[in-house]
Amino acid sequence: MTFGVLGDLNWWAVLVAIIAYFALGGLWFSNLLFAKPWIRATGAEMAGGVNPGPSYYIGPLITCSVATVATAMLAHATGTDTFAEGLVLGIVVGLGISAAVLSVTGFFDPQKAHPMLWVAITAGYHLVGLTLVAVILALWT
Repeated sequence: MTFGVLGDLNWWAVLVAIIAYFALGGLWFSNLLFAKPWIRATGAEMAGGVNPGPSYYIGPLITCSVATVATAMLAHATGTDTFAEGLVLGIVVGLGISAAVLSVTGFFDPQKAHPMLWVAITAGYHLVGLTLVAVILALWT
């Protein structure tokens, strides 16, 4: 694989996958799902009236974009073009890379009040998000 594959990607599919991944994060880390246990796991408290700055949103949008493009490159290289293949690719990337890296980070981070809870919530988001990304990319190829 070379970076020349970037010219072969379906950029509409990549854009939709980025938006879906980022939107999932908004839901995942909201009060509807895991905001309270995730904040507890970090050991930090966020005041209800605090409005986070732009970097609070721009950083995750950039990382969702990078992970989505990388997953799109892998989908192209592996010929992933069915729902089932998208599921497999998403699980491989989500567990094999994101969850594995986050587990090491959580294990060695003495600043987190509940590091393994943080890993479970954060890695769970990336597992579901990257699986969603891979399925979108596979079906839109």
